[in-house]
Amino acid sequence: MAQIIELPDLNMSDYELKLLLAQSLFQQQAISLGKAAEIAEYSERTFVEILLKKGISPIQYDESQLEEDIGNA
Repeated sequence: MAQIIELPDLNMSDYELKLLLAQSLFQQQAISLGKAAEIAEYSERTFVEILLKKGISPIQYDESQLEEDIGNA
């Protein structure tokens, strides 16, 4: 279901806004890498390259996941 959000003039193109939204939601771990790439309208590979150019790690791994993996090893 599509939602329309009214925003003030941000001097940003739709492309830039989608990328910023996808990046932000991904960094907050609210969405997966695949979903972020979909929102930004890029392939996962291209989205990862964009993240890396911005100094953002595409790997979202928290301490609890690490402990679980160590326990499973």
